[in-house]
Amino acid sequence: MTSTILIYGATGYTGKLASLRARDTRLSFEIAGRNAEQVAALAGELDVPFRVFSLDDPVALQAGLVGVTAVLNCAGPFASTARPLMEACIASGVHYLDITAEYNVYALAESLSERAAAAGVMLLPGVGWDVVPSDCLALYVAAKVDQPRSLRIALQVANSMSRGSATSVGEILGVGLLVRADGVIVPKPDAAPERFDFGAGPVDSVPLSFGDLITAWKSTGIPNISMFVNMKENVLPAGVAAIAEGPSLEERAANRASVVAEVVGIDGTVVRARMDTVNGYSYTPMAAVEALRLLVAGQVKLGFQTPATVFGAGFAISIADTRIIDMA
Repeated sequence: MTSTILIYGATGYTGKLASLRARDTRLSFEIAGRNAEQVAALAGELDVPFRVFSLDDPVALQAGLVGVTAVLNCAGPFASTARPLMEACIASGVHYLDITAEYNVYALAESLSERAAAAGVMLLPGVGWDVVPSDCLALYVAAKVDQPRSLRIALQVANSMSRGSATSVGEILGVGLLVRADGVIVPKPDAAPERFDFGAGPVDSVPLSFGDLITAWKSTGIPNISMFVNMKENVLPAGVAAIAEGPSLEERAANRASVVAEVVGIDGTVVRARMDTVNGYSYTPMAAVEALRLLVAGQVKLGFQTPATVFGAGFAISIADTRIIDMA
């Protein structure tokens, strides 16, 4: 049976990168979005079929998913796009994937897990950077500790970001400071910066509430989880409008990304590792398209899943120019 893969939001910065990657790897796919002129132009450039529909039109959305096996949602902010697409996917028996880091999207997917499984649907948010590296690294480190008790994950990213990512950062900040404590998500407004070594010595990293608070729990079962981020540069443009569509190829090549995971066992054993990757905007299209390829090949688990629960801890380092460094 032929699988129909649909990339929604294909004309955005990351959506276009994912679509180009899908074409270059000869994945059979279609693209979609709400702007007919832009979608048609990109489809012509890629030489692929296209669909046009808006997510705020339930009838058109349902019609747009007819015959589709899986959707990769690249349209942010995902706080606005994830729910209608997830709901439509569940109603239509279509697998859902996206590339977000927004906490609320993972909470939504988790809440819809039983309905999705009953409908034969997989909900797999976060098939890009950061969640693929952080999820797989957390599982890798957790496997080295007998009875792991706590997990800290820290991300180091370049300052340059796309407009879509800048909007998503606003969604992440809006959640407030959260941690997972004894298996439960709780607010921690007094959370303070902590120091992590991304390869050039310890640097301050600020607490933030990413989707990893949910994915790492799903993948490892570790009851205490906290998240941190270090920006290589600490100057943000004045508002989303001041940000370019996205970093150039040269900017991406000059700024690699890194993730550190630290697990502590109940006996006090501490294990740390770092994952070094290409820039997040280069990593995301590669990981997302590889996830689609594996899905087409039959690697599917129903309900809410994470990259590690579906594809294993080795998925992240299967992406080119990615490696794990064990730390003292």
